[in-house]
Amino acid sequence: MAILVSELYGKKIITNSGQMVGMVEDVILDFDSGNVSSLLLTKMEELIRAQNTAAMLKKSSIKYERVKSVAETIIVTAGPLVGK
Repeated sequence: MAILVSELYGKKIITNSGQMVGMVEDVILDFDSGNVSSLLLTKMEELIRAQNTAAMLKKSSIKYERVKSVAETIIVTAGPLVGK
């Protein structure tokens, strides 16, 4: 079932073991494939203004391939999540 990208914003992200990760503040899209690439725990505007944008981006993103379920919350695989 397809969902709208706009439906991801503001959703809580938790691991499949119940650990709270954060909330979706922004989304990175892969326009070539037409898929979501990453979920951001920080707004893109804040990342762009940061001193070390690349490090902040890595620290504040979760690859969408780790998403297992999207409903009221987003369930992702446990383990090292951010930037992986």
